[in-house]
Amino acid sequence: MAALEIAHLSVAYQDVVALRDANLAVPPGVIMGVVGPNGAGKSTLIKAALGLVPTRGGSVRVLGEPFARVRHRVGYLPQHSSIDRDYPATLLDVALLGTFDARRWWARTSRADRAAAHEALAAVGLDDLAHRSLGEVSGGQRQRALLARTLAHDADLYLMDEPFAGVDVASQDAITRVLRSLRAAGKTVVIVHHDLATIPELCDEVALIDGSVVAAGPVGEVFTRALIDRTYGLAGVRTTC
Repeated sequence: MAALEIAHLSVAYQDVVALRDANLAVPPGVIMGVVGPNGAGKSTLIKAALGLVPTRGGSVRVLGEPFARVRHRVGYLPQHSSIDRDYPATLLDVALLGTFDARRWWARTSRADRAAAHEALAAVGLDDLAHRSLGEVSGGQRQRALLARTLAHDADLYLMDEPFAGVDVASQDAITRVLRSLRAAGKTVVIVHHDLATIPELCDEVALIDGSVVAAGPVGEVFTRALIDRTYGLAGVRTTC
């Protein structure tokens, strides 16, 4: 059973088609990178799988079920720009947000919730900064706080939109360790990614996107020069690299 299965999925924003007839199956227990040129529909693919944008056709099954039935088993890390550094919250507050789906919204924060939030912050190297406000930490640390929120949810499938965008080297290393630990625990991780050079060392599988899914599968089979050039519109173009 695929951890995420997308069939003939199409998405349009008004009259602009962002994704057309996309098909993708993500095996369980892998890290899959989703790559492609700007505006190719990478983030749209993730958001459509989560029901965050309306679709024009197609279907999505998550962990073998419609997403609505298993949303509690899915963690989502949005893009870095989605967090406001001036929002009056500590890093612990951010991490605690990941525990909300596991209990009724009106319930008090429990000792177990706080323990899960601290554990998630420790996993990303931020527990010693738990009581710092968002405005007092770097952009990379804010991104790690968002990742801690996602980890506190304790999901089986994680969808992450550009987790490495705009972060420093320390944060890159921390995020990479977290992704590998999730895979080691049998979780499935799908990341929208922009750094092609790191795909072979970071990912087991890759999906090449350019308005649809050009190709997807194991990195060793799909991440070829010919398919990359086709995805980025470089087929037949002589390059010096």
